[in-house]
Amino acid sequence: MQSNTDEVSRTPEEQAEVDRQCRSLALYEYESCPFCRRVLHEIERLSLNIELRNTREDSSARDELLEGGGRTMVPCLRITQETGATHWMYESADIVAWLRQQFA
Repeated sequence: MQSNTDEVSRTPEEQAEVDRQCRSLALYEYESCPFCRRVLHEIERLSLNIELRNTREDSSARDELLEGGGRTMVPCLRITQETGATHWMYESADIVAWLRQQFA
C-alpha cells in the first residue's frame, strides 16, 4: 500500500483509463482557498486530469456551482455518473477520501 505522500505510478494504459474516468469530474475551486489547495495537492499526487473551474475568475463557473450544488462553497467536486446523474461533493476531506478510494 502506498503512503499518502507518494505519487501514484501507473502504466500508460492504466493512466489512459484514469484519464477517461476523470472526464466526468470537475473541481470548483479558487487558488487562495486552503481547502482547495489540499484537494489540488491530492489531484496532483494521484496524477489526475480533472477539469478545474475557478469560481472567482469565472462567474459562469460560480453560477453553475450555485445552480447545481445549491451553494457557492469551494472546493466542490462535480461527479457526473454514466447514467447522467450528477453528484456535488463538498468538504475537502470527503473529496480527498473519495479520490483516494477511486484512484489510489
